[in-house]
Amino acid sequence: MNIEQFSDYKQFIPLWFAEDIGNGDHTTLCSIPEHAEGKAQLLIKDVGILAGVEVAREIFMTFDSALQMTVYKHDGESVQYGDIAFAVEGRVRSLLQTERLVLNIMQRMSGIATRTHKYVAQLAGTKTRVLDTRKTTPGLRLLEKEAVRIGGGTNHRIGLFDMILLKDNHIDFAGGIANAIQGAQKYLKEKGLNMKIEIEVRNLDELQQALDTGGVDRIMLDNFTPELTAKAVEIINGRYETESSGGITLETLRQYAECGVNYISVGALTHSVKSLDMSFKAV
Repeated sequence: MNIEQFSDYKQFIPLWFAEDIGNGDHTTLCSIPEHAEGKAQLLIKDVGILAGVEVAREIFMTFDSALQMTVYKHDGESVQYGDIAFAVEGRVRSLLQTERLVLNIMQRMSGIATRTHKYVAQLAGTKTRVLDTRKTTPGLRLLEKEAVRIGGGTNHRIGLFDMILLKDNHIDFAGGIANAIQGAQKYLKEKGLNMKIEIEVRNLDELQQALDTGGVDRIMLDNFTPELTAKAVEIINGRYETESSGGITLETLRQYAECGVNYISVGALTHSVKSLDMSFKAV
């Protein structure tokens, strides 16, 4: 994901404010004088990889451009219990109304970055890179994929619009591997599009069909055992990029990497993550 794609998340900020604040934060409005000034800091209460600092800055500045943010820990840095990531000074009403939104996003992003970092560490010394998937929270995909990148992972496609990925249902509805690949090739030519084509195969027979058809960029080995993966990589013999997918855990990750695949996609990087604990406290 490039910086232009990531910056698209900014269009969601007004929706996030509308969801949380609605017609007004009445608790803050009734208890805090309009011109009261103060300072708060983001306190880390866990161990992991920090992510979302720059998103937090954008939220603060969008809500109240007069807020002043001092950063002590940046995106991608390791953090420990007791660390202070940043401090923000300005109108107390602004600090209170942005507090929960910033925490929700930073806790989620940091949890994803921390988990991704663990997977990346398991791949040390191999040529394999870990990929994210589209198993993301609606409305937060760009942030979650950015968190994967911050944690050292690699982004797969952002959505359905930037790559052709022919999965099992596409193949079955299209009438087989050859029909699916040839249909994709024809479509790209007719539309004048330059996109990579990836084909999912479920067994060695489908792999051979994909090789016989050709014209793809990557072959996904779906739910293969490590033994079958090694055999498939040997058969492909470097002709196409390879990706392992389906039920691969932190414990089995390295087994697949040692088979020689280029990529391993892991939905768990984003779909079932424990948020990193942190709080936003008045100084």
